[in-house]
Amino acid sequence: MGTHWLPWSAASFIWRCQLMIIDPIKQGLASGWDHRDGALLTEDLTLEADVAIIGSGAGGGVSAEILSQAGLKVLIIEEGPLKSSTDFKMMEKDAYPALYQESAGRQTADKAISIFQGRAVGGTTVVNWTTSFRTPDRTLDYWKENFAVEGFSAQEMLPWFLKMEQRLNIDTWKAPPNENNSILQRGLTKLGIPSHTIRRNVLGCWNLGYCGMGCPTNAKQSMLVTTLPAALNSGATLISRCRVEKIQFKSDQVVGLDCLALDASGNRPSGTKVTVKAKHYVLAGGAINSPALLLRSKAADPNKTIGARTFLHPVNAVAAEMPKRVEAYSGAPQSIYSDYFQQQDHAQEMGFKLEVPPLHPVLISIILGEFGEHHASLMQRYPRVHAMIALLRDGFHEQSQGGQVKLRDDGSPLLDYPITDYLWDGFRRAWKSMAETQFAAGAHRVIPMHLDSPVMGYSSWQEARREIDELPLQALRARLLSAHVMGGCAMGEDPKRSVVNSQGRFHHADNLWVFDGSAFPTSISANPQLSIYGLAAKQASGLAQRLTGTIPVSQSA
Repeated sequence: MGTHWLPWSAASFIWRCQLMIIDPIKQGLASGWDHRDGALLTEDLTLEADVAIIGSGAGGGVSAEILSQAGLKVLIIEEGPLKSSTDFKMMEKDAYPALYQESAGRQTADKAISIFQGRAVGGTTVVNWTTSFRTPDRTLDYWKENFAVEGFSAQEMLPWFLKMEQRLNIDTWKAPPNENNSILQRGLTKLGIPSHTIRRNVLGCWNLGYCGMGCPTNAKQSMLVTTLPAALNSGATLISRCRVEKIQFKSDQVVGLDCLALDASGNRPSGTKVTVKAKHYVLAGGAINSPALLLRSKAADPNKTIGARTFLHPVNAVAAEMPKRVEAYSGAPQSIYSDYFQQQDHAQEMGFKLEVPPLHPVLISIILGEFGEHHASLMQRYPRVHAMIALLRDGFHEQSQGGQVKLRDDGSPLLDYPITDYLWDGFRRAWKSMAETQFAAGAHRVIPMHLDSPVMGYSSWQEARREIDELPLQALRARLLSAHVMGGCAMGEDPKRSVVNSQGRFHHADNLWVFDGSAFPTSISANPQLSIYGLAAKQASGLAQRLTGTIPVSQSA
């Protein structure tokens, strides 16, 4: 399959194989799971639970399993659709509108940064590239020292990371890296820079490379095939294609949720209303959506902390034309990385992590840009194209305060993320580091993703270094993106600087909790899914013990 740059034959093969693969979602629905599809509702509905969970991604999925296995009646509310492996055909045209926020078109307020977030039952875990890192010790130390976060030392978090690694089969990827990742490794080795193998949450992976479109073989251990089925088997209720419009507050309590069922497209309200009543509420809609819901609900915010300090790991990229086929659409998307350029002391220059992305036709078309003959010429060389990305480590410097979640006139979320001189300096240094690495690996030419880069790029490291120093650092001229959204509901013990306390409880309501990546006070400086799993496992277990006096044996640390 690796010899085909378009997925037609591969998709056909997978479709035939899917006939032999057990679909745990269809199997569970047939066994009697309590699932309500908002698009099929014809009358207003009221649902009650011990705990209502808003969102079904990394935070919501883990919380649902733990709380339901503690004997609590759990209701999971998800804006996106319920899809399963038989729906995943390795086709971008189907996956992006069905599985991503705003059809993979979410952007910052000035449109300078494209943001990729999941929007389906299972959230971003359904479409991420399976890369799994623990929160770095120095990040956890920084939270304690600068944001009064308690209970999140490396020692205190270790048991929760171990539990989730075991639960989701997170382990070092054993297969040889594909050529896309090997180029990163070879280039760094030639420069004397260390690289490492990535750990992935997969079981029986077919090494297809289409993780971003939903796993057609159920190898990816996303919430869709792990914690959510476990929660539903334990009696949880799931309602999909249902948007929580407003949290109803009364004094220091949440007294209900006002929800709108969505139509079959999942984009517009159908006119049917859903009311939710619960004893406790867990907000796990993800960074951007979680703070936006609090803002839309006019939650108490005396210190204007809701939505502030929202981080992105803003990403820039360099494409390279290699002497032989790369086929960056085939094989494990990410298996090699380098933290060499991360700063150890949180000071001075912006640090960044180097990784590679998979390159599928629509994604590479967007990244490369250009029009007409120039674009056609670039796409003809697509099988030999390599790309490298740098994930900037935002949130650890006075000029890196992140962005602010705001609301559009219709109540939908919008992230205003200023790009400061400090970040621009990080982007410029990252472009140069990536270009040097690609040339060291044998690239014929490199093309920094910037509108002022020449169409054919630069043919030597000396030329690239000189010309990158002259690229204008302006929003909309540099092509920037992000798939890691964090913050906006920061945790900490000081209500003047945080939204929730260190246990995840909202400072201004006794029965509202935030168990997702929005609780991070800074970015993680690593791909965040395992950090969210660990946080949710810790916080949800604490809530289960608070409500029942016990913790499920399978989740106790």
